[in-house]
Amino acid sequence: MLKNNFKVALRSILKNRVFSFINVTGLAIGIAASLLILQYVNYELSYENFNENAERTFRLKTNRYNQGDLSTEWASGVVSIGHVLKENLPEVESYTRLTQRNTIISNGDREFRETRVFFANSDVFKVFGTKVLFGDPTTALDELYSMALSESTAKKYFGETDVVGKTLMNNRRTSYKITAVFEDIPDNAHLKYDILGSWATTAQGREDNMNSVWYWDGYFNYVLLKEGVDAAAFAAKVDDVVENLWGEEMREADTWMSFELQPLKDIHLYSNFIGEAEVNGDGDSVYALLGISFFIIIIAWVNYINLSTAKSMERSREVGLRKVMGSLRGQLIRQFLTESLVINLLAVLLAFAIVAIVLPSFASLADQPMTLALFTQQGFWIGLGLLFLIGTFLSGLYPAFVLSSFKPIDSLKGSGAPNSGSAWLRKGLVVFQFMASVGLIIGTYTVYKQISFMRNQDLGVDIDRTLVITGPSVADSTYQERFSAFADVVKGNANIENVVVSTVVPGREVGWNAGGIKKEGAPDSEGKQYRVLGLGYEYVETFDLELIAGRSFSREFGDEESKILFSRSAIKHLGFNDPEEALNTRIEFWGDTYTIIGVLEDYHQISLKQDFDHLIFRLTPDTRGYFSIKYTSDNTQQVIKLAEEQWAQFFPGNPFEYFFLDDSYQEQYAADQRFGSVFTIFSGLAILVACLGLFGLAAFMASKRTKEIGIRKVLGASVSNIVNLLSTDFLKLIAISVVLAIPLAYYGMDQWLNGFAFRIDLYWYIFAIPALIVLVVALTTVSFQTSRAAKANPVDSLRSE
Repeated sequence: MLKNNFKVALRSILKNRVFSFINVTGLAIGIAASLLILQYVNYELSYENFNENAERTFRLKTNRYNQGDLSTEWASGVVSIGHVLKENLPEVESYTRLTQRNTIISNGDREFRETRVFFANSDVFKVFGTKVLFGDPTTALDELYSMALSESTAKKYFGETDVVGKTLMNNRRTSYKITAVFEDIPDNAHLKYDILGSWATTAQGREDNMNSVWYWDGYFNYVLLKEGVDAAAFAAKVDDVVENLWGEEMREADTWMSFELQPLKDIHLYSNFIGEAEVNGDGDSVYALLGISFFIIIIAWVNYINLSTAKSMERSREVGLRKVMGSLRGQLIRQFLTESLVINLLAVLLAFAIVAIVLPSFASLADQPMTLALFTQQGFWIGLGLLFLIGTFLSGLYPAFVLSSFKPIDSLKGSGAPNSGSAWLRKGLVVFQFMASVGLIIGTYTVYKQISFMRNQDLGVDIDRTLVITGPSVADSTYQERFSAFADVVKGNANIENVVVSTVVPGREVGWNAGGIKKEGAPDSEGKQYRVLGLGYEYVETFDLELIAGRSFSREFGDEESKILFSRSAIKHLGFNDPEEALNTRIEFWGDTYTIIGVLEDYHQISLKQDFDHLIFRLTPDTRGYFSIKYTSDNTQQVIKLAEEQWAQFFPGNPFEYFFLDDSYQEQYAADQRFGSVFTIFSGLAILVACLGLFGLAAFMASKRTKEIGIRKVLGASVSNIVNLLSTDFLKLIAISVVLAIPLAYYGMDQWLNGFAFRIDLYWYIFAIPALIVLVVALTTVSFQTSRAAKANPVDSLRSE
């Protein structure tokens, strides 16, 4: 019986080649797209899965309050909080705290700037589930001037991995003994380190303060809770510890901090706070793509159901004959489910080939480490098998029941066509398909408009033609003189406008956070929090920042390092509405007094996702953060060569590392652009699959009305009349889809845009253009088929009459 079912299924597929091709192609595209998206989503959700303690591990996020209001949220926080909780709460099994450094590491002539260097205590290996290959993980980071290396870092410097006992130089000044080598941190870890320096080294001479004060921040803290500990109950105890130890001091300063437990596995997708170790993902975007994957595969299955039920009119006589010959309804259902199984099997095989071909390109687009090794993963085959089984059952079940329900007498008379319920189902499914399609196009267009808005917005700062060099790590007491000489020589070139130094450049988060800043003589309770940029002379002029009151720093005046600049938002934060009123105001800043000499217009220091920050600017000509070179030449290679030659002369022993500021600034939007590209591609695939179904359905309906078309042409109907007649019903359904999709799309995209401090407005054309695109595409698809039928010779269609 099974063999016969397969034989009949193959005959039916070959007999209806066009419809079979549409079904197989649509299903294959849907399955392939779903598999690719599921692989992407699976990777994004896999962060920290390698850590067997991940479920019990939490990061302590810091919430800062000023005058009772939440002011900032920090991924990094108080240096002592992890230690304090370990000492006071028995629920803590282990804790680790880390602080990041950028440094130059060398072994003879092998020298590199390392950016993934953290100083931590030895429990870091246990908390993060890092396997130590050589050395003792319990004591590796206890001694002064000791470090642990990742496996690949050890190979980079020594050409081998068992290097315990050997030494490396830090900034050419200090020798560090290697006490452990650990496995490379997986890509799906939210915090990645190549080198771990001992906590004893960074804490030497300051251990007591680092274990007790609440105002010393900028450190990552993680706690590993014991088995069975309830995280919510533990969080309440954290609040009690903070109150008992530091509550009185915080209230005196009118500054409060609370500590929130972040589950380790949630950090990558749901944490974008100040001081993150690296740019995290976006949970909303991940689940939006997951939704698209379901839409695509459902649309493909809907196509199959639509075409199968429509084709049932042609198979009514077959069903009637089978029933007369003794076939039971259950046997007929099995037959039609077998046909569904064969079509889905062919679709899966084609989808498999599509995934193999496009996977490398998709991995590059999504910026994920996906390779053909995907096919060796159990999860891939489970997902493929589930899609196949679910698709076979769902897409074949309804047509099978419809076909098997025909009465033999009616079928043999030719009146066994599906009832009106089947017609309404097809119409409902078409509406669903194009609702999803319209919604996806609106979403794609909105994402594109928002990203374009952010990329093209006036930033209030000039980032063009700017070469930025990462400042030297190896320097001595002559650094400031060396920088001045370097700048003078470089500026001597006709293509160079200026060279300025700063702690940070536009596009990079300001890491210098200062609290307790207030007007001179004001009570401590009026102290507020600001972000501080350290900069050299002429920074304001070089970056074309707008001065709205007062003046900038100048060498013409003395004692400039006791002066300070505020941004417009910072002045308002201090209590001034008019920038002019703030001039000459003296403020207290960490025990020193500064005079406000100028106010700068707000500008976008970082992405337009964030609102204007409260920025203040201090003159720090000896800072070594970044050197910014403004140039006029179109020959950027000449500028790079000049800078590199002078760098080697004035700052020997420091790698020459540079980037162009405009490119660096746009990198902030890289994740949004990737999301937009992926969203666009898969939305396009959804439209393609929907139109494939519409194409097949239109072809079938036109073929069923062949004689009607012939009669109408004989009676004088034109081709356009007939096309309009046959297209109207489809266009009505698509119009209903548009009307239903727009409010849902508006709500969804408005929620997405609320994540941006600076966003576009959802104007009418954002909905009208996608709706028009869908209508045009659908009309073209339907008209192509109906026009063929309308142009046919009526003699051929009426010959049998």
